[in-house]
Amino acid sequence: MTIRTKLLLFIPLLVLLVNSVTFFLFQSGKVVQQSYDLMMNRILLYKQSAQAAEDHLKTLYAYLLNPGEDRKAELDRERAKLLELRAALAGLSGASPHTSELTGYLHLLDTQMEQALAALPGGTPARYEEAETTTRFIREEEQHLVDLELSSYQPVYKQIQAENDRMNRLAAAVFVVNTLLSVVVAVWISRSVTGPVNRLVEMAGQISRGNLNPEPPPLQSEDELGILSDAFKRMLADLKLLIEKDKERLEMGRLVKELELQALQSQIHPHFLFNTLNALSKLALLEGAERTSDLIVSMSNLLRYNLRKLDRPVTLREELEHVREYVTIQQARFRDRFQIETDIDESALEVPIPALTLQPIVENAFVHGIERMEQGAVIRLTVRREPEHMRLTISDNGRGMSEEVRQALLRLEDDNGARSGQDTAKKESTGLGTRNVFKRLQLFFGRGDLVDIDSKPGEGTTVTIRIPRGKEGETAHVPADDRR
Repeated sequence: MTIRTKLLLFIPLLVLLVNSVTFFLFQSGKVVQQSYDLMMNRILLYKQSAQAAEDHLKTLYAYLLNPGEDRKAELDRERAKLLELRAALAGLSGASPHTSELTGYLHLLDTQMEQALAALPGGTPARYEEAETTTRFIREEEQHLVDLELSSYQPVYKQIQAENDRMNRLAAAVFVVNTLLSVVVAVWISRSVTGPVNRLVEMAGQISRGNLNPEPPPLQSEDELGILSDAFKRMLADLKLLIEKDKERLEMGRLVKELELQALQSQIHPHFLFNTLNALSKLALLEGAERTSDLIVSMSNLLRYNLRKLDRPVTLREELEHVREYVTIQQARFRDRFQIETDIDESALEVPIPALTLQPIVENAFVHGIERMEQGAVIRLTVRREPEHMRLTISDNGRGMSEEVRQALLRLEDDNGARSGQDTAKKESTGLGTRNVFKRLQLFFGRGDLVDIDSKPGEGTTVTIRIPRGKEGETAHVPADDRR
């Protein structure tokens, strides 16, 4: 039986039992209360009608002494009140156990009102004395009716007392039974539901503290908790397997890094390379090849900048100087096939940015944008200071890119499938890939909304980078092998 079935079966049965007993007690009390209310209502009407008859007689006396419209109106109100009480008593005559006495009482009320009317000015004054006598009879009869009601109600009252005693005992029994059932259900729920859950929670706590071999909870039930316990055990086994695989992967990564380090150490020492390039530059200058000398110097500066530590930020001014060195080299290759246009706000050049941010994007504009254009190629670099950030824009009028490639770059995903139609040989370049640039910008500034790409096939590409103003600190090291 599942936990849901258990709860839906036992708890509603317990609630139904309690509600049934409560309804029985309510109905018994309601019957007693109705009987008591009926008797008290008759007694109250007797008292009120006798008092109304006396008030009616007093008002008549005042009117006879000092006739006037106000006295007449007050007399009419007292008569109307007495008639209303008389009608209420007449309505209860059928339910009263003293019908004959009540009928006589009603006749006394009628007689008193007739005598009062006859005693009004223009009538017979002697009838007032008769009305007084009738009022005394009304008071005496009212007291007699009250005594009769109380006398006849004594057996009922004793029965009500017995019923109340019985209901009190039943209520006590219901309270005891309800308490015992509640305790039993609470213990049952605790043992069958919360107990296993607590053991699973304790097991999860041990795992979170690093103990991957906790004692499994002894559950043999076939309900949801049994299924959860089995799933928990399988999850723990899978976790152990994944940890072992992760250890193997980390060890493999360490070995690969060691091999990469050995491979780098086996290459030409950077200082020897720079010294060689400087010697070639001086030789070209001595031989009169000034342009060749400048090109070698630019190449040396480019390599020196690329070999710097990428975990340290540079100013935007330094990054632009690096771009100029790269453009100098490309001008030797493309000559007058392209133009480079710049619009630089000098006040924005001291902002820190990650090293090698602009050059890889400019390089992509050459390699993937304008390389196949024979003439009219334009690359435009713009730096603008705006209220909340610095806006860097690199645009070209080359062949653009598809929407798939654009979205893949913005999502920092691998777009090899999307660019299958492009020349794969052009993926290799001297700098870092644009995807790597975007990742390092995201890590450096802690935001993922700094880059926009606007491009369509055949309509060129515009890359916009927004550098937040007031950025302090340095960026973390970012691998240089993620390329567009």
